Amino acid sequence: MSHSGNGPDKSPPPGAKLVGVDEIEVTVEKLVAGGDGLARCEGVPVFVPRSAPGDRLRVRLTERRPDYGRAEIVEILEPGPGRREAPCPYFDRCGGCDLQHLEDDLQLHLKAEAVVETLSRIGRVAPPDDLRVVSGEAWGYRQRTQLHTEPARSSPDEVADGGDDRPRVGYFERGSHELVAVERCPILVPELEDLLPGLPRRLSEVERLPRRIDLAAGDGAQVTAAPVVEGLPHGEVSIRVGEDEYLFDARCFFQTHRGLVGDLVAAAVDPKRSPAPGSGGGTAYDLYCGVGLFTLPLARRYGTVVGVEGDRLAVRYARRNLRAAKLEGAHVEGQAVESWIRALPEGVDRLVVDPPRTGLKGVVLKTVLERRPRWVTYVSCHPAALGRDLKKLLRWYRLDGLTLIDLFPQTGHMEVVAQLRLRE
Repeated sequence: MSHSGNGPDKSPPPGAKLVGVDEIEVTVEKLVAGGDGLARCEGVPVFVPRSAPGDRLRVRLTERRPDYGRAEIVEILEPGPGRREAPCPYFDRCGGCDLQHLEDDLQLHLKAEAVVETLSRIGRVAPPDDLRVVSGEAWGYRQRTQLHTEPARSSPDEVADGGDDRPRVGYFERGSHELVAVERCPILVPELEDLLPGLPRRLSEVERLPRRIDLAAGDGAQVTAAPVVEGLPHGEVSIRVGEDEYLFDARCFFQTHRGLVGDLVAAAVDPKRSPAPGSGGGTAYDLYCGVGLFTLPLARRYGTVVGVEGDRLAVRYARRNLRAAKLEGAHVEGQAVESWIRALPEGVDRLVVDPPRTGLKGVVLKTVLERRPRWVTYVSCHPAALGRDLKKLLRWYRLDGLTLIDLFPQTGHMEVVAQLRLRE
């Protein structure tokens, strides 16, 4: 804080320059983590969804904050390189995707740059020389989705005149709870996309319309839905990743990219940083373990493995998956990580954490720093939260590996796996 003879500096915040500003012309400088474009108005950052680096735009300010603003595109005056017509007809309104207006290869490059910049700015993390960026199919990859529903909008008179009396099914519009009804979604695996056109008819026959429908696909064209809707498949599906098979249902969280789940497991478990399979050495803990995606392969390498998960359904499946794999050296604690964390012993060989987007809660991060596992593997889909946590972890650890995995093509999100080794 600067001072003068009359006390603290009372100069207005940078965002005050946006007061009274409605529409402006800007040029987008770059993509930031999350997928928005960054432009400036008199030096003040302005974030513009669905924009591309190099775009010259007329935008309308929608939000004004002390340090930045947000805007929506009114007109593309000159498109930036790599901008294209979005392949999906719902892209203009649907909030499911952020980046369909960019060529696939450019998306990957810009997202990786944005992640590295965010980790550097927030976490003071310098990317290692062997930084890896892993990608797969950019379309037809998503094996889980959540759809929203609403009753038919047509009145009885409108139905008599040919209006549609079927419920509407789709995704929320970006930044709102307005439903965008869809009959296709090109990022879904084909067996899920094929279900979309028939959903309104099936839902018109149910006694009580569910507010949402969860769909999941497994191997061999297995499909399941929740809640139970007559005419839709329901129950369990299975997915094999390496040596391990995972059972779950549509209510469970499971990684979305059909072709990259194995790459994620390999990056997280990382044979170079684990005992050899079957050696039975060491102890590993897997926090926020879900249905056991990392717990099972860890249990093939470590003598003792403990998974921790607060969701009861996921715990049930994780335990079933461990039993089916006959991995007797592993078990799952059914508690919220924040409640369990004080039970973490000191100096364990390996700790894997895959927290929600918000990152590690204070008590979890504090305890990890107190107990100091030899290796920490941090899996994150939110680089800002990861950068915040790494800034504290790197006081005691050094970054030993960083892998970026594009689990969410056509969106602004990217999965990050950071390997941390305790300083000697």
